[in-house]
Amino acid sequence: MVPAVHDKGKARAGHGQDKNWNYIIRSGLAGGIAGCVAKTVIAPLDRVKILFQTSNPDFQRYAGTWSGVFRAGKVIYNEQGVRGLLQGHSATLARVFPYAAIKFMAYDQVHHVLMPAREKETNARRFAAGAISGCISVFFTYPLELIRVRMAFQTRHQRIPPTSAAAGEPLASLASSSGTRIRTQPLRPSIMSAVAQIYHEGDPAPTAKPTTKHLFARFPVLKFYRGFTVTIVGMIPYAGTSFLSWGYMRSHLLYPREGKERTRFYPLYDLGIGAVAGAISQTASYPFEVVRRRMQVGGLTRPDRWMRWGETVKAVWAQGGWRGFYVGLSIGYMKVVPMTAVSYAVWEWGKRILGA
Repeated sequence: MVPAVHDKGKARAGHGQDKNWNYIIRSGLAGGIAGCVAKTVIAPLDRVKILFQTSNPDFQRYAGTWSGVFRAGKVIYNEQGVRGLLQGHSATLARVFPYAAIKFMAYDQVHHVLMPAREKETNARRFAAGAISGCISVFFTYPLELIRVRMAFQTRHQRIPPTSAAAGEPLASLASSSGTRIRTQPLRPSIMSAVAQIYHEGDPAPTAKPTTKHLFARFPVLKFYRGFTVTIVGMIPYAGTSFLSWGYMRSHLLYPREGKERTRFYPLYDLGIGAVAGAISQTASYPFEVVRRRMQVGGLTRPDRWMRWGETVKAVWAQGGWRGFYVGLSIGYMKVVPMTAVSYAVWEWGKRILGA
């Protein structure tokens, strides 16, 4: 059964569809479209939030205030135009479509397994269904998320170690005060250059002896899973509380209402309920998101090894105390509330259009 179905009649009729591949594909397609639409709506805010969360030195002075969001956005627009505000968005869409499709599709199926009938719906099972579906989607799409964050992190003045540079990029070499050579990152990195950059992080210098003892050297694919553990842990409260809030409010606000009036105003109900669910889930999971972002860009500062939970948490605390775990939260609300509202509303609309 789908928790966000159109009415009780369809809820009961949909039971036989849940294991039908045609139904699953249509549900996933609706979810993928919903994710892309929602992410496009808040793409500029997403770029600024990543720059704040990862303590990008070019934008640290704008962090911590509501006006700083718009001032930072203005700086990006003046220097790079609209393309700067959407930097990394191509990688976002490449990640979001499969991520949202898998998440909503998995939620439909997990919900059917845990709650095959309305009377079996409980808050604990709603939370579990959301958490499980979120973790499944993250596992399959995390490398795309890392690529997207790296692209959004780079700015005009960002410099990275030579071992982190994408192979073949025409970068200008500079010498730091310590004598270590550094290179400037291209203003608009492409998806392929970001992939190459991540893949070659931590590679030994041409004159150094190759070693197979390092984890990254033995399993280069792990470079695309920096921050994965904290992402999974953070996904549990995020997706869990989001789907819990969504299912709970829908069951109390929509299911008791009958008639054409309820059906007519479905999009408005979905937008409102989705907005509240987004605010709750963002509050519950935000500290995990800050730690995750730091670990994701850790390859730019420590390309030779895996950034651990403990040292990342200590670095955030040392830089800003407990407030450091909530830096950019105002943007988080500005971003997640409309994004969640649009994604749930478009998902429900897409399922109605596709007959899922």
